[in-house]
Amino acid sequence: MLTNPASKYRPFAPVNLPDRAWVNRTITQSPIWLSTDLRDGNQALIEPMDITRKLRLFNLLIRIGFKEIEVGFPSASQTEFDFIRHLIEQQLIPDDVTIQVLTPAREELIRRTFESLRGAKNAIVHLYNATSPVFRRTVFNLDRAGTINLATSAAKLFNELAAKQPETNWQFQYSPETFTATELDFAVNICDAVLDVWQPTPQHKAIINLPATVEVSTPNIFADQVEWMHRNLRRRNSVILCVHTHNDRGCGIAAAEMAQMAGAERVEGCLFGNGERTGNVDLVTLALNLYTQGIHPGLDFSNINEVARIAAECTQLPIHPRHPYVGDLVFTAFSGSHQDAIRKGFAVQAPDTIWEVPYLPLDPADVGCTYESVVRVNSQSGKGGITFLLERDFGITLPRRLQIEFSRVVQQVMDSSGKELSSQDLWQLFEQEYLHGEAVLRYVSHQVYTADDGTQMLSAKLQVDGEVIEICGKGNGPIDAFVNALGIGVEILHYEEHSRNLGSNADAVAYVEMSSDFSGDFISGSLYGVGINSNIVTASILAIISGVNRALKSVDAEVRIEQLMKLKDYASVVRV
Repeated sequence: MLTNPASKYRPFAPVNLPDRAWVNRTITQSPIWLSTDLRDGNQALIEPMDITRKLRLFNLLIRIGFKEIEVGFPSASQTEFDFIRHLIEQQLIPDDVTIQVLTPAREELIRRTFESLRGAKNAIVHLYNATSPVFRRTVFNLDRAGTINLATSAAKLFNELAAKQPETNWQFQYSPETFTATELDFAVNICDAVLDVWQPTPQHKAIINLPATVEVSTPNIFADQVEWMHRNLRRRNSVILCVHTHNDRGCGIAAAEMAQMAGAERVEGCLFGNGERTGNVDLVTLALNLYTQGIHPGLDFSNINEVARIAAECTQLPIHPRHPYVGDLVFTAFSGSHQDAIRKGFAVQAPDTIWEVPYLPLDPADVGCTYESVVRVNSQSGKGGITFLLERDFGITLPRRLQIEFSRVVQQVMDSSGKELSSQDLWQLFEQEYLHGEAVLRYVSHQVYTADDGTQMLSAKLQVDGEVIEICGKGNGPIDAFVNALGIGVEILHYEEHSRNLGSNADAVAYVEMSSDFSGDFISGSLYGVGINSNIVTASILAIISGVNRALKSVDAEVRIEQLMKLKDYASVVRV
C-alpha cells in the first residue's frame, strides 16, 4: 500500500445540496422490486446457469412474489435468447408478472432483444450506455453530444420496434450506466433527452434507473445524487425513479435505503447480494429490514431456508453463515451474556405482542426458522445459554444456584474439548452428573403413611454397595421424614419442583439444595440433587439421593466408607 494514497486516489466530491430533504425522511412503504438474479446475477457467475437452473430460479422468484423480473440479456448469447423464448412460448410467465431484458445502445443488439420478446404480454426493455467522463473519453471516444446522440438514436429504435409488436404491453427503461461517476448536469440532460424521445405520461411511465455501477462514495452522497435527479428531471411525474446499487464499498444496502428516502420508488437487486464484483444490493436484506420496521415488503420469505437452498443450488454460490437474516449463525448466540438476555426475553415474550427479545431483531419463526439454533453452547457461553437449552428442549427449569453449579461442570468439559456442545450433549452431561451418574446409594422403593399424631412416616428400601437395606423416618412431611431416616447429617437448604410436561402423564422434577457435615465445598458449602419421576414424592427422594451421591463422590474413600457404614448401622431404626 502507498504511504500517500492521495497521490493515486482522489476523494469523491460531495454534491452541493445544502437543502437536502432526504435526511429527515423515513421509509414508510416498500419499493417496486426488480429481481435481476437471472441477468446481472447470472452474468457474474463463474459458470452461468443453464436453462434448467434459470427456470428453477425464475419459479422461485415468482413464488416469493416478484412482479418484475429481469430474465436475461438476450443479445449476449443463444442460451439467454432461448431461455426468454422458452418462457414466452411455454406460457410460463404469469399475467401479473412483467419480464425485463437488457440491451446496450447498439442497433443490432436492440433488434435481437426485441426479437426475443415477440409474443410477450408485458415487457420492460432496459436500455443503457455509459455516461461518465472516463468512459466517454477512454472507452467510446465520444463527447457529451455524441453520448447523448447514441442514447437518443437507440431510444428512437425502441419506439420503432415496439410499434411493430403491438400485442405486447411495453415499458421502457433507461440507465445512464456509471451514473455515480457522471456529472449530474450531464446525467439529467441525457435522461431528459431519452424521455423526450419516448414521451412517457403519468398514465404510462418510463423508468429512469440510476445505477451505482461502481460504488464510489459514501451512501449519503449517493442519496444526494438521487435527490438532485429527483428534483431536476423535467418529466418527473411521468417517471418511475429506480436505483441499482452495487456493493464495492460494502454500503449497497444503506445506499439503496437512503436512495428511497431521496425519491427512488423502485429497487433492482439480487437475492443474497449476488452480482458483479462485490455484488448487487441484497433484496432479501432490504425486504426484511422493512419487515422489522413494521412494513410488509410485499415479498414472502416465510421459508427463508428453502429460498437460500434453491438460490445456492442454482448459482452454485455459498451463503455466508453471518449473512443477515439467513446465515446459519445469524440467530445464534454463543456469548453467555447474550444467551442470558435471550432466555429472559423469551420468558416474558407474550404471543401476539410487539417483539422485544434481546439480540433478536426478527422472530426466527417469521421466516420459517425454529428456535433450535438460537442458543448454542461453546467455551464462551454461560449459565444462561445452558439453562435456555435444557428448558426449551427437555423441560428442565434450573434454579439459579443450580445454573451456576452445572455451568461449572459444563465449562470443565468445554475447556477440555474446546468444541461446541449441542442441547443433547448438555442433557447427557446433566443426566450423568445428576440423574444416572456414579451412585453408591440407589433407590428401590418407599412407602408413606400418617402416624397417629399426624406426622408423616416413611420407610424406604435402598441399595448400598449391592446390599438392600430398609430405613425408616418420621417428619413433618415425606422429605423431612426421608432426611431423618438417612441419619448422616444432611440438611435441606432449598427445595423446588415443577412439572416437566403438560397433560396427565407429566413428570415431576424435584431440585434439592443441601449441605452435609461430610461433603466438600461445592457452592457456599452446598450442592444440588435432582430427581425426575411421575410421582412427586419419589422425585423428591431421588433428588435427595442424587445430592447424597454427589456429596459422597466429593470426599475421599475413608470418609465415604464411614458414612455408608453409619447408614447401614442405623438401617431399620426409626429416627425422629
